[in-house]
Amino acid sequence: MGYPNIVVTPPGPKARAIVERDHSVISPSFGRAYPLVIKSGEGCIITDVDGNEFIDLNAGLAVLNVGHRHPRVIKAIKEQADRFLHYSYTDFYYENYVNLGEILHDLVPGDFKKKFFYGNSGAESVEAAMKLSRWHSKRQGVLAYIGSFHGRTMGAVSLTASKPAQRRYFSPLVPGVEHIFYPYCYRCPFNLDCPDCGLRCVSYIDEYLFHKYVPPEEVAMILAEPMQGEGGYIVPPKGYFRELKKLCDKYGILLGMDEIQAGIGRTGKWFGIEHFDAIPDIVCMAKGIAAGLPLGVTASRADLMDWTPGSHASTFGGNPVAATAAIEVINIIKEERLLDNAKKQGAHLVKRLKEMMDDHPMMGDIRGLGLMVGVELVKDRDSKEPAKKETEEIMMRCFKKGAALVNCGVSVIRWMPPLIITKDLIDNALEIFEGVLTEVEKKA
Repeated sequence: MGYPNIVVTPPGPKARAIVERDHSVISPSFGRAYPLVIKSGEGCIITDVDGNEFIDLNAGLAVLNVGHRHPRVIKAIKEQADRFLHYSYTDFYYENYVNLGEILHDLVPGDFKKKFFYGNSGAESVEAAMKLSRWHSKRQGVLAYIGSFHGRTMGAVSLTASKPAQRRYFSPLVPGVEHIFYPYCYRCPFNLDCPDCGLRCVSYIDEYLFHKYVPPEEVAMILAEPMQGEGGYIVPPKGYFRELKKLCDKYGILLGMDEIQAGIGRTGKWFGIEHFDAIPDIVCMAKGIAAGLPLGVTASRADLMDWTPGSHASTFGGNPVAATAAIEVINIIKEERLLDNAKKQGAHLVKRLKEMMDDHPMMGDIRGLGLMVGVELVKDRDSKEPAKKETEEIMMRCFKKGAALVNCGVSVIRWMPPLIITKDLIDNALEIFEGVLTEVEKKA
């Protein structure tokens, strides 16, 4: 069967009924992209309650890196469930918790000894990184980025600066946080052109923040995404993190890397920072690490994890079922050569998208690494005015035709399918995307 396969225009009657029930009992704080009500998933295909089959191009928000219901993951989960489901690692021990740490030790960048803390989500991973950096350094300041998304718990949302709705009415937030510009070359905040800019996005931190109002000796960590996710799928210039690490080392500041969306193979390498010739001190992981089970991991240089028993813990963190799933995910990515597939299919996707640009003036910029690709849509290429409403319409029209894409930033369509995706499925989705883009451009 060819995919997608739409049998009734979504949302169909069963989906609409469930959405209506949802509105009556579920918190309205969840920001839904569109009324997709999933019944099942297999590989890169999701089926809704009305029988429509969609090409999954968002992988549960960069979570299902090995696809839906990979048989090896299901088998590993069932075997662990037959042994035991939980026994708090805060107070006791079990082996697969240790096994996962030993496996990650060889994957996380850095030729030094590492240690790991387990939580339940990306936000928990960031909270642990924030607390660890303050504990070890005895400094209180943390720098994060405009456009960043690190989670919604109080520490994580204090670092987040993606949308006002994520912070509105929650102040006072955690003090000691300052935000700096992300290296967004398509919309450079300094109106400069890379590489002639001399990486002004790094030098201004020292010149303006550290010499005007943020004492560098009080900064514990700079937390960055190797490729900004919710902010717009923004790829920094090659030398950015190398220069940022030099700045951190100059002042004894830890470099933290939020790999929650970019990590576990999404960019064609285990971690996004591997593209940029810089070694972080702390790495946050979640999303794609456990095939949809709740798991967050904070990795650091072993010497940084000098905090004492009771200073930080999590009852469910590193749950044995989630840890087992994570081990199997890593094995699958290795044995099925999914890093290579991410690079291969990502290159094909970017090539095809760039070929479309001549015929579609709304396509302002194409950027990405591996299978983490963004298409920034604009009303006019010269002014670069974001096509915000058009982006949302394109996303919705693609959904109705069977291509499950979501947006990010102000006007970016992001492509983050499972790493197992095939060329044929990408081409089918691209055909839908281009057709929808043509329809919307004619209306504009």
